[in-house]
Amino acid sequence: MIAVRLPTVLRPFAGGADRVEVDAGTVAEAFAALDPPLRRRLTDEQGAVRRHVNIYLGDDNIRDLGGLETELADGDELLILPSVAGG
Repeated sequence: MIAVRLPTVLRPFAGGADRVEVDAGTVAEAFAALDPPLRRRLTDEQGAVRRHVNIYLGDDNIRDLGGLETELADGDELLILPSVAGG
């Protein structure tokens, strides 16, 4: 099982849960297992990770690893962090 930890802003799309557990071998498979309302906030119409969404596996942003094809092992945890902008 893979745990997907959610920030407060995304929890309403997961029934209020702060984490969702899915069976997956890659980040893409983990996202495919999420409920559509939550998945739409993480990926665009082509299935790419939205620019304002950062996904971490441990201390590494998946963009610096294999992107959506980053391999996952049982017990891994993905952390979803939306970008913060302002001035």
